[in-house]
Amino acid sequence: MESAQRPAWVDDELYPFESHFVEIDGNVVHYVDEGSGPILLMLHGNPTWSFLWRDVVRALRDEFRCIALDYPGFGLSTAKPGYRYLPEEHADVVTTFVDALGIDEATLVGQDWGGPIGLAVAERRPGTFDRLVLANTWAWPTNGDLYFEGFSRIGGSLPLRLLAGQLDLVVNAFVPTGHRRRKPTPAEMTHYRRAQDTPHRRQASAILPSRIIASREFFTEVESALVEISHLPTLIVWGGADRVFRTKELQRLESTFPHHRTVIVDGAGLYVESDAPEEFVAAIRDWRATDERATDE
Repeated sequence: MESAQRPAWVDDELYPFESHFVEIDGNVVHYVDEGSGPILLMLHGNPTWSFLWRDVVRALRDEFRCIALDYPGFGLSTAKPGYRYLPEEHADVVTTFVDALGIDEATLVGQDWGGPIGLAVAERRPGTFDRLVLANTWAWPTNGDLYFEGFSRIGGSLPLRLLAGQLDLVVNAFVPTGHRRRKPTPAEMTHYRRAQDTPHRRQASAILPSRIIASREFFTEVESALVEISHLPTLIVWGGADRVFRTKELQRLESTFPHHRTVIVDGAGLYVESDAPEEFVAAIRDWRATDERATDE
């Protein structure tokens, strides 16, 4: 889109990709589209954006077509007036996005909120994805689970939402604690902060904690349709030192997708693809190579 421009604060060496923009239902959605070959559609969580995937894209774009977008209000995307930053809305946007780009027979790579959002798209658009890569995520209602109920009610409370808006609390708290192997550099933190550099822009990340339980209907719909995609080959890459998602969530993913391979990245946190990108990339390469050999046989 001619009206959308990449801001000058984006470091071309740190994020060495061409920026693309497309209008989706009145939102201006930013994405990167690098390389050629089998498609990997990478969906981020909170409070990150396609910047999260930069090392993965850089490593895999010689072998795959790597597409990573920013939800409206995140990264370099702009939400239309009245957009509420709900996971239901993000799923609608991603559904229209895959339609607009003609994406099919792709691999969904979903982390954190990118898991349920992407799985919702997979259920709505059979054939869009023929493989799944799931990293530290979930896909069902957590209402009644005291752990997530507490996190959602506290994190989504008005005082913390105000702090998130005024002090960029979600970025400043989540991004450092979600990296356990390494400490994000000052330049990396700048890219997360600049993407949400006003209280208005920070609404996108501030609203999601409350939706863990408030979007129960959305999660119920995702859960009820999992049986339709449970046959898909699935790679689960799990940051073993994650402080958000537990072994309980990992085991439920494993039981939901019986044709899975699990790779535990010891010592890595919530943002495993950024915390331990070399191991994340190696897991995808090994899994795809094994899958292709099995197909040939």
